[in-house]
Amino acid sequence: MRMIIRAFFRLLRLILTPFMLLSEKLTTPKAIERSPERQAEIDKATANLALYEFRACPFCIKVRKEMARLGLDIERRDAQRDPVHREALLKGGGAVKVPCLLIRDEQGVERWMYESGEINDWLGREFG
Repeated sequence: MRMIIRAFFRLLRLILTPFMLLSEKLTTPKAIERSPERQAEIDKATANLALYEFRACPFCIKVRKEMARLGLDIERRDAQRDPVHREALLKGGGAVKVPCLLIRDEQGVERWMYESGEINDWLGREFG
């Protein structure tokens, strides 16, 4: 019975993934406009950030939309398909749970932030 349930949800995920990704493309907002100097400052600040994600995760889509709205160029790391990123997320963050934003400060101290709402709030405060 457990195998049937797993197969059902895998099939459901397989069917829904293209629709979720299409919806993301169609509903992603345009980036806010900044002066080239200000955008360069923002790009420099986001160089120390990385988003661990699964491509079709609805919570990851929520964070990617906020990144697009704020015009942020944050490195995206696929923790579902890339075993190196998956292992880094497990070792650094303590769990393979997405979305997870890795924030590295100038001294190299790492902070792992889970939860899409918390990530979006932080991005809005820092770059909004």
